[in-house]
Amino acid sequence: MKTFGGPVLFLDRSDINTDEIIPAKYLTEITKEDLKPYILEDLKLPGFDPNGPKTKNARVIVSRANFGCGSSREHAPWVFEVNGITAVIAESFARIFRQNMFNCGMAAIELPKADLDLIFSHASDEDATMSIGIEAGTLTMNGGGKQKTFSFEISPFDKALVLAGGWVDYADQKY
Repeated sequence: MKTFGGPVLFLDRSDINTDEIIPAKYLTEITKEDLKPYILEDLKLPGFDPNGPKTKNARVIVSRANFGCGSSREHAPWVFEVNGITAVIAESFARIFRQNMFNCGMAAIELPKADLDLIFSHASDEDATMSIGIEAGTLTMNGGGKQKTFSFEISPFDKALVLAGGWVDYADQKY
């Protein structure tokens, strides 16, 4: 079974769109693996380096509201998938992006702003990691010598997709 969690990449901004996640000029690539080096290439945030170790080592992304807005391309979740990202946590997601995450076997977890503010208080912690229990609906933020657990909900069907490894694996198991 896939492990959800690991080092956290904090992207403290709302409305991060699919063109910032994977620029449109790379959508002609033939394989998911070909997308790998271009993750978050066009994202502009103070101090953010798309090629830096925090980006390369991240397994969880924490952001703000309306994550994944813009076009409905599957390439945005794909670039996360090939880079080992297992979950994105935000206040809200663009509907199609969110479903594409589940369809690819990754978690798109919505938390209230107050919980996200507590999680973002760990943004400067070099050791910030998160462990996520999909079945239990809990995530635990670890950093700066502190630990805090939060609850979340995913619909039963979307949870089944994530636990199966995505839509194709789910369909293979069920049909």
